[in-house]
Amino acid sequence: MEFNQFFVDGLKLLGAGIAMLGAIGAGAGVGIAASGGVQAMGRNPDAAPIIQTNMILGMAFAEAVAIYALAVALIIIFVG
Repeated sequence: MEFNQFFVDGLKLLGAGIAMLGAIGAGAGVGIAASGGVQAMGRNPDAAPIIQTNMILGMAFAEAVAIYALAVALIIIFVG
């Protein structure tokens, strides 16, 4: 391989790393959702099933962002 190919491969890996920064936001979102759900269930135990359902749904949507970021990173590495 020549120098230019190493440079292109390095930039591909850098781009994949930058794409995975979306996982940081997803991790923070899941943590905030869990914290809020547990606090709400502690304050109103009678509504725990409804709160838990909404909390899990919100966590799933937040985790979808991390899956999209992973998919973009993998596409950059293996297809680009």
